[in-house]
Amino acid sequence: MSKRVEKLRALHGEPSKRAQKKVLNYLSDDVIEFIEDSPFAILATADKAGNCDASPRGGRPGFIRIIDNKTLFVPDIRGNRLLQSTSNITSNPKAGLIFLIPGNNKSVRVNGSVQFLDVTEINEMGINNTVFNPDENVEMIQGLLIKVHESYQHCPRALSFSNLWNFDC
Repeated sequence: MSKRVEKLRALHGEPSKRAQKKVLNYLSDDVIEFIEDSPFAILATADKAGNCDASPRGGRPGFIRIIDNKTLFVPDIRGNRLLQSTSNITSNPKAGLIFLIPGNNKSVRVNGSVQFLDVTEINEMGINNTVFNPDENVEMIQGLLIKVHESYQHCPRALSFSNLWNFDC
């Protein structure tokens, strides 16, 4: 543990047993339900050197598919063509996801290892695009199969502090 973490641990104390128990190496039923209801996620990746990227992903609720309680499928829809996430995953096959549901102050985090799937493999799985308002560029170019290492629901504090869903502000 670094000196900085040791110093902060001394100030903040140990995480509660409840907080420690919520971090699981699979998708619990409540996490699965949240992901199925989520139309939006942020995909975080980093390359081998640690250079980071966070990429928004969206679609109809459940567009990120649950294969089983240890595996997620993330469609990779044609976007800005910069391919930062793909480049990062190629050199560092790890990713994190934050799931959000508009109006809900909870969020879900999933971290894991990534494997690419090509369009033929995706078609064999029977998965198709599920986006709102598709345009002429909505094409699935590949898929990401994420093997879950960690998953849990976040407490609503950050979203409450931000008042994110209050459009009257």
